[in-house]
Amino acid sequence: MHSHPEAADTLIVGAQLYDGTGAPPVERDVAIRNGKIVAIGNLSNWLAEEVIEANGRALAPGFIDVHTHDDTHVIRSPQMLPKITQGVTTVIVGNCGISASPVSLKGDPPDPMNLLGERDAFQYPTFTAYVDAVNAAKPSVNVSALIGHTALRNNHMDRLDRAATPQEIDGMRAQLEEALANGALGLSSGLAYGSAFAAPTEEVMALAEPLAASGALYTTHMRTEFDAILDAMDEAYRIGKHARVPVVISHLKCAGPSNWGRSVEVLGSLEGARRLHPVGCDCYPYNRSSSTLDLKQVTGDIDITITWSTPHPEMAGKLVKDIAAEWGVTQQEAAKRLQPAGAVYHNMSEDDVRRILSHPATMVGSDGLPNDPLPHPRLWGAFPRVLGHYARDQQLIPLEEAIRKMTSLSARRFGLKERGEVHIGYHADLVLFDPARVRDAATFDKPQQAADGIDAVWVNGVLSYLDGKPTGERAGKFVARGATAASRAALSDAF
Repeated sequence: MHSHPEAADTLIVGAQLYDGTGAPPVERDVAIRNGKIVAIGNLSNWLAEEVIEANGRALAPGFIDVHTHDDTHVIRSPQMLPKITQGVTTVIVGNCGISASPVSLKGDPPDPMNLLGERDAFQYPTFTAYVDAVNAAKPSVNVSALIGHTALRNNHMDRLDRAATPQEIDGMRAQLEEALANGALGLSSGLAYGSAFAAPTEEVMALAEPLAASGALYTTHMRTEFDAILDAMDEAYRIGKHARVPVVISHLKCAGPSNWGRSVEVLGSLEGARRLHPVGCDCYPYNRSSSTLDLKQVTGDIDITITWSTPHPEMAGKLVKDIAAEWGVTQQEAAKRLQPAGAVYHNMSEDDVRRILSHPATMVGSDGLPNDPLPHPRLWGAFPRVLGHYARDQQLIPLEEAIRKMTSLSARRFGLKERGEVHIGYHADLVLFDPARVRDAATFDKPQQAADGIDAVWVNGVLSYLDGKPTGERAGKFVARGATAASRAALSDAF
């Protein structure tokens, strides 16, 4: 008696399957039907409309970029080339206290909200308006969103260089609660920035209180990443403990030469906190950072490259010290004249980057700035750089561990349901890549270059990128937080 062959939309045959959990690879076939993974194994008796021969290449869950500023980019440039070309299938927006929604501007967006675009980019007074816009744009990747503390402050305060009043906090909380009810992942802060630095810890604690009931979390660009970093970490833990929610420290780093080598202490703090409370972090695999040009960081002890300048666009790509010499002024004065501007800071030690990236609690996030005309190469290169440069070439971590940091760890922590693993019943977000060839091509001089070795990407079961080219199909959508208060325990276990 012959069993009837099963039918699938897509069959991926003969892959080295990395399931996302950190388990070593196994040779498997994978079947996709109606956007879901329906079978894993030896599927030689299956039929499919489309068969892809993996020929022993690696098949992994689509990568989840936990740290992006793609808020407006997913709507304005829905093909999302910087991300789909890396094998990224889901982006988390709204990081560092800045989000595109809910936002009502009174004038130009305050720094660093201008990283998301000019005034005309902020068209989402409510979170549901943003969700609708994402779904209408049909981006090539899924989008999940945090709500920014600075964005909320901007909505309710006449100026940002002071603490919010109890009434203003109530207004911010109401907007946060509405967003959480509509699937937001949690609250993000950017306490290092002038627009939030005046917010006392108590303001953030009060604002974080509604998170627990939704099974949401708190992510933070901390008060400082420089010499007082341990105090800033303690503040982050305090906020999480007060609100009884998990904490993610954004782009963990030891910034500034006086801080180099302190990753041992910093990770010691993280490990101590993790014994008592769910705390984790993300990082990007580079020893230079990028943001708006901050006068506090123009100290003369590190190189700073200008990436854009509103008054002096001709200075993009030049070092602040060279611009200062050309103008015959101090670096501080040159920086003032360049503002508003964007910059790359040569501010980390490679040893610290390696130590933080390889720590089991660390996820990968690009922190790419898609609106920057000369973006840091992390925008196009972060994920293949971990796979190629750090896992394969430097042997810093095994490939299966690199993949775990980009997939299951991220999905579980943020409560993205049925994503981040190759598992029957899960959404078919998948990437097929060649472990021998995968590498980042983006450089500081030529940052807008697609990675090598990413051969095929499926988003919700739809083949979206093949052999170095987008297919033209875009199947991403807004993904609401899957965690509920009831599944909060699972969220905590993910740390």
